[in-house]
Amino acid sequence: MKGDSQKNINFQPLSKEERAHLKRRITGSVYSYMKRGRLLKYGIGITSIALVVLLSIGIFNTSESSAPSIEAFAKTVEKLEPSNKVQLVLSDDHNIEIAEDNSAISYSSTGEQVQIGKEHSVSQKTSHKEKTIFNTLIVPFGKRSEIVLSDGSKVWLNSGSKLIFPAHFSAHKREVYLEGEAVFEVAHRQKQPFLVKSEHQEIEVLGTVFNVSNYKDDSAIYTVLQSGSIQINLTDDNLFDTPKSIKITPGTLATFDKNEKAIKTKSVDTAPYFSWRDGIFIFKNDSLKSIMKKISRYYNVEVVIHDQNLANETFSGYLDVKENIENVMQTIKATQSSGFAYQLTQDNKLIIN
Repeated sequence: MKGDSQKNINFQPLSKEERAHLKRRITGSVYSYMKRGRLLKYGIGITSIALVVLLSIGIFNTSESSAPSIEAFAKTVEKLEPSNKVQLVLSDDHNIEIAEDNSAISYSSTGEQVQIGKEHSVSQKTSHKEKTIFNTLIVPFGKRSEIVLSDGSKVWLNSGSKLIFPAHFSAHKREVYLEGEAVFEVAHRQKQPFLVKSEHQEIEVLGTVFNVSNYKDDSAIYTVLQSGSIQINLTDDNLFDTPKSIKITPGTLATFDKNEKAIKTKSVDTAPYFSWRDGIFIFKNDSLKSIMKKISRYYNVEVVIHDQNLANETFSGYLDVKENIENVMQTIKATQSSGFAYQLTQDNKLIIN
């Protein structure tokens, strides 16, 4: 490299396969030269060559491990100012507030062009070789959003949720980070696995449709598979008798208890876990308190139930949450045999007696 200054050298991260291939080539060259006696002639020992190989691999390992992780980036997102509108944060910290209640966002294959709704389009740079460019979609309580990622995967994000994702995925893996609830329809890529990371667990998938709910104020993580196959990897260090990973098949609900550090599975009707995308809640013998927790997130109201017996009463049926909250509450009230009274206050509280 005559005439080039050292500062122009740019070591790019290598994949595991590329590093293994490089190691085999160097080692093979060493023994080939040894057979011809050239190493001994110049006084170079196999130990020195081996050291060069290890140092080379170490440099590439260090370069790769120094790249910012999506988990580390997720911690910085918590510092963003809250808003009552859907927010899309791009690579240059450009924060776009989206006014529509149900905002549709679509990324180009390079991640450089972002379509918001039918008329609004923005651009960003994603060609930084030294780091991954993360974007963030934040959906406040009372709102929903849907997004098509740069690989063609579709994500429906529920109220009070946050999705962190690369504007453009690397060639070897696809990783996103979720807080809250989302339905994923993952584009199939055999050699590029898709990982949904969150606190306590990650989900590994090649191509499938599933729902995952991991709100901070919930005591459990719920994962429901509609089609395909996924593997759930538990990342909590305090696991004892619980397996570190589990595969589930379509029609299965996996529930990870955050307190007991245990995961259970059972067969379910998947429809109630996906219907919120279409503005419908389906309940089958669900307690009023669990229903009102979803209502609270969907309409961004604080719910207070004063009677514990009433809170534990069950409800079955359909709720059209495209309607206003008054109509929804009237529907619930009409199905309760014991009856109840409710009040929606001016400070956005729903009080049930």
